[in-house]
Amino acid sequence: MKQVILTGDRPTGRLHVGHYVGSLKERVRLQNSGKYDEIYIMIADAQALTDNAEHPEKVRQNIIQVALDYLACGLDPAKSTIFIQSMVPELTELTFYYMNLVTVSRVQRNPTVKAEIQMRNFEASIPVGFFCYPISQAADITAFHATSVPAGEDQMPMLEQCREIVHKFNAVYGETLTEPQIILPSNQACLRLPGIDGKAKMSKSLGNCIYLSDEPEEIRKKIMSMFTDPNHLRVEDPGKVEGNPVFVYLDAFCKPAYFQEFLPEYSGLDELKAHYQRGGLGDMKVKKFLNNVMQAELRPIRERRKDWEARLPEVYEILRAGCEKAEATAAETLRGVRHAMQIDYFENGTL
Repeated sequence: MKQVILTGDRPTGRLHVGHYVGSLKERVRLQNSGKYDEIYIMIADAQALTDNAEHPEKVRQNIIQVALDYLACGLDPAKSTIFIQSMVPELTELTFYYMNLVTVSRVQRNPTVKAEIQMRNFEASIPVGFFCYPISQAADITAFHATSVPAGEDQMPMLEQCREIVHKFNAVYGETLTEPQIILPSNQACLRLPGIDGKAKMSKSLGNCIYLSDEPEEIRKKIMSMFTDPNHLRVEDPGKVEGNPVFVYLDAFCKPAYFQEFLPEYSGLDELKAHYQRGGLGDMKVKKFLNNVMQAELRPIRERRKDWEARLPEVYEILRAGCEKAEATAAETLRGVRHAMQIDYFENGTL
C-alpha cells in the first residue's frame, strides 16, 4: 500500500505558532523523511466558508497568505502537492454520499464540533455546512487514500469519525476506502499550544496568537503581555510552571543551544523551571528569554516568507498545478466509489 499524507488548514487568516508546532513542523519533517509516496496539503477554503459564507473575500484573500506560510515553513512543491479544496469538486460529491452513512446524533456527539459550535456562539443557528464538516473532512482524507494525517490533538475526534465512515462504507459496499491514522506531535507541549492570554486554545478568532509572519517588535510585545501564574506576584514568590503559557512555549520551542546563547547561567530548562518553582525568578526574565527563543525560531520563517512574497506569480503556479494534480487523484477515487455503490451508470453501455 502506498503511504500517503493528507492534511491542511482553513484560510481564515495567517497561520500562527500553534499551527507550526501542532502540525506544520511535523509536515515538513515527514515530507523530508522519504517515507511517503505522496503528500497532499490542502487549503480548506470550502470548509472555511461554512462559517464565513457572508465574507467570501476574507477566505479568498487568505488563500495566498496560507500558501506563503506553507512555503516559508519549508513545504516543498517538488515533494508536496499544495492545492485549494474548492478546486477539487469531487470532494463535494464524496461528502454527499458519505452523509448517508452518518446520523445527526453521531455528528452532535463529536467533541470537536461541540467545542467549535460553543466557541462561535452558534447556539441553535448552526449552518448545516458547518455541522457536517466532519463528513467533509472524511471526504478530503479518503479522496487521496491518505494513510496518515498529521494534526493536533483537537483533531482526534474528527479522525475517529472519518475511520467510522470508512468502516461503514467498506462494510456496505466492499473494500474501497483507505483507513487513515493520525500523527500527533511527539512533543507533548505541541499537542495544543495555549493562547498568549492563557486560554486553552490559540485561535485566530480569539485574537490570542503569535503569527509566523509577525515582525520582531510585534512578537516581543505579545510575549511581554503573556499570561503567567496569577499567584506569582513577586519575584520571591514560588511559581507554577504547569499550565503556565510562558513555560509551555519554552517546552515547545526551546533548544539546549538557546541557553548557551541567551541564558548561560542556567544549564537547561529543568533548572530554569526549578528556580521559578522555588521562587526568586521573575516573570520578566523568563519572558525575555522566551522572546529571544521565539525570535530565533521565527526569523528564518519570516525571511523565507518575504522571499516568496516577491515571487507571487510562482506561488500562483504552484497552487494551479497542485489543484490539477489533486483533482486527477480525487476523480480516480470517485470513480471507484461510484462503481462500489453501483451508481456508475452508462459506464458499460448499459444500466
